[in-house]
Amino acid sequence: MATKDKGLTPMMKQFFDLKAKHPDALMLFRCGDFYETYAEDAVAAAKILGITLTKRNNGGNREDTEMAGFPHHALDTYLPKLIRAGRRVAICDQLEDPKLTKTLVKRGITELVTPGVAMGDNVLNYKENNFLAAIHFGKTACGVAFLDISTGEFLTGEGTIDYVEKLLGNFAPKEILYNKERKSDFARFSGTRYCTFEMDEWVFTDQNSRQKLLKHFGTKNLKGFGVEHLNSGIIASGAILQYLEQTQHTHIAHITSLARIEEDRYVRLDKFTIRSLELVAPMNDEGASLIDIIDKTVTPMGGRMLKRWVVFPLKDEKPINERLGIVEYYFKKPDFRQCLDEQFHRMGDLERIVSKAAVGRVSPREVVQLKNALQALAPVKTACLYAENENLRRIGERMNLCESIRERIEREICTDPPQLVSKGGVIADGVNSELDELRRIAYSGKDYLLEIQRREAEATGIASLKIGYNNVFGYYLEVRNTYKENVPTDWVRKQTLANAERYITQELKEYEEKILGAEQKILSLEDRLFADLVTAMQEFIPQIQIDANLIAHLDCLLAFAKVSEENRYIMPSVDDSDVIDIRQGRHPVIETQLPLGEKYVPNDIFLDSERQQIMIITGPNMAGKSALLRQTALIVLLAQIGCFVPAESARIGLVDKIFTRVGASDNLSLGESTFMVEMTEAANILNNVSPRSLVLFDELGRGTSTYDGISIAWAIVEYLHENERAKARTLFATHYHELNEMEKNFARIKNYNVSVKELDDKVIFLRTLAKGGSEHSFGIHVAQIAGMPKSIVKRANVILKQLESDNSNVGTVEKPSAERINSSREGMQLSFFQLEDPVLCQIRDEILGLDINRLTPVEALNKLNDIKKIVGGK
Repeated sequence: MATKDKGLTPMMKQFFDLKAKHPDALMLFRCGDFYETYAEDAVAAAKILGITLTKRNNGGNREDTEMAGFPHHALDTYLPKLIRAGRRVAICDQLEDPKLTKTLVKRGITELVTPGVAMGDNVLNYKENNFLAAIHFGKTACGVAFLDISTGEFLTGEGTIDYVEKLLGNFAPKEILYNKERKSDFARFSGTRYCTFEMDEWVFTDQNSRQKLLKHFGTKNLKGFGVEHLNSGIIASGAILQYLEQTQHTHIAHITSLARIEEDRYVRLDKFTIRSLELVAPMNDEGASLIDIIDKTVTPMGGRMLKRWVVFPLKDEKPINERLGIVEYYFKKPDFRQCLDEQFHRMGDLERIVSKAAVGRVSPREVVQLKNALQALAPVKTACLYAENENLRRIGERMNLCESIRERIEREICTDPPQLVSKGGVIADGVNSELDELRRIAYSGKDYLLEIQRREAEATGIASLKIGYNNVFGYYLEVRNTYKENVPTDWVRKQTLANAERYITQELKEYEEKILGAEQKILSLEDRLFADLVTAMQEFIPQIQIDANLIAHLDCLLAFAKVSEENRYIMPSVDDSDVIDIRQGRHPVIETQLPLGEKYVPNDIFLDSERQQIMIITGPNMAGKSALLRQTALIVLLAQIGCFVPAESARIGLVDKIFTRVGASDNLSLGESTFMVEMTEAANILNNVSPRSLVLFDELGRGTSTYDGISIAWAIVEYLHENERAKARTLFATHYHELNEMEKNFARIKNYNVSVKELDDKVIFLRTLAKGGSEHSFGIHVAQIAGMPKSIVKRANVILKQLESDNSNVGTVEKPSAERINSSREGMQLSFFQLEDPVLCQIRDEILGLDINRLTPVEALNKLNDIKKIVGGK
């Protein structure tokens, strides 16, 4: 390694020695007022940060090394960019003052920042959790753990690889740890979507993990957390603690518990469903997600919780109706709602502030914000305790106002302190007598010196006596030669000038020592007093974390009330039946994106397991079939997270899983075609469906031939109808009108169509769901309004009529003859136009559109030139 090379400068040798401790991390090496990067790190940093790549002399006869750097005070600007680029960053600081050493400055790695363990506000999204995940591939189950070090939330679970993959999709971790010996297993289901880090095999052992967890929590076992039986989950959790140790994140007192992810409490949403319903992110840049519409939260904690609620809807009737009851109470009691809304605006990020206090990285301003949040909590607690709602009263009872720490902060910290303790002026007056005295000396020194000058002038009779200061011997008394005889004997002469002499006294020397050391002592004393306060705050971490969780809960429900009022949502009826009865339902996202003045056309949906289990929906392209499917799923999901819904009325029989096969999602980069993706997603549905599920199929089978597609679609619908285990409530939108025949043979299958109106060769989309199947798709009309060349639209209409006449005989599924389609072309007398070439068809249409009687010779030549260009001529 280069560190052994004697040709390196001492500083570069120091760099390579430290770099060897974390070879995979990009090292920011503090050098004076700059953070510098070298060699491969410099090349990467220059590219990511857009800074200049240069070179530095490496010592001896060695080649110069690449170098890139930035001022140390710009760390907050550049570090987030490196982390968001998926890089691990080792911050190497100077551990001593360069002015106090004559040798090489001592340096060391003070922090290893990775995408999964970032704590800084500049890196984190305030309304998004920053999860670090670990996966353990056990013999009987796959274990997974999630930690957000910025909030202290620590969760674990285990199950099949499919279940773990679903959790990864829901939690969206920023970094995943796994056993490097199981790299192929991890790659099989995750691909390259995640930022990952490989750890040694010994980390993923039961003994090591349990030991880590028991030591951290200070318990004899893990039964109190309800995870004792989750062996694979425990191993994954222990791996996370091991990683925190490796990255020097050892102050983790805010991680107070390990919770089990209870699969049976939540609706199953796989990654296909989360993506196709656009729950957390839109599919295109101009679109909006469900979160974008319903997130009216005020606090960062509420925003993070809401995102979790959306991907983990409840499937138990009682907690859903408790949430709905609180949303309804917000409507009934506007004063209560206004009180909470006002106080939530004063809260700040209570959860992350207390986590920073745990790791000793909380700023004075954040401590004041914590005090403000605890003050705002008092009226919220009172309002909840007196609410006419049992669940709100219970929430109020659980809130802890932490008066003692709140009062101590108010007493000890200035009202408007600086961001950094090192700036001074953090601790209030009257807290520490020594600090008050030092401040009096440091900031009232001029007055004190003037007092000495006045007193000595009176005592000696030297009217022109002055006090001055220089760097050679500090403070002095200056006496003009005319008053030289009046100087007391205990004054010590230090300097003789042409017209005066300078003296020092014992009092001046003592005061000088005080005044010169006061400012440094003030900063040191303020730092110690502030650290004592932060240590005291750490005792309140568990209570404040509970408060933050309760505030987030109330904030989410307040957001539901706001969006419901704004968009005219109603309270759904959620019960344990198998009925989904939505009257005049609307799509919560699309209705907010419509042009001004245009209203969303609402529709009714009814599904149960006795009369109408499967709705087959046909209708033209662009008529709104996909929107209808998605709005049904979103209304069910909104109801089961405890929100009001966009409808006139809604009865929601609880759903345990929502499955979608909506839209094309080619995985071409992985070599998967549209059809392969369709079949994979359909197989996932059919292998996991249950009678309580809600299933949405949109245009299944488009990726293969018509007859293959019809056959597969028919078989899937038949399976969902006939198989008792798979008797799910289903919406099946299709272009295959042949599926309308199923209604005759299967009792619980009903045909519907999204109706249109034909007027003067135009198609008007009514977007209304009506009973009965549809016979036309109007695809050619859609092509026409999309701007397809007229010659192609005209030709397509001719072919369509021929195809329809070929298939007009009932019961026949005979392929239309290509010869018959070919023979339907216009201009049959010219064999030139019998060729199946759209370019030649375009030329034909150009010629047929000419009025020869009015064409001038020049225009004829120009038209001939245009035709020549069509066929690629010059």
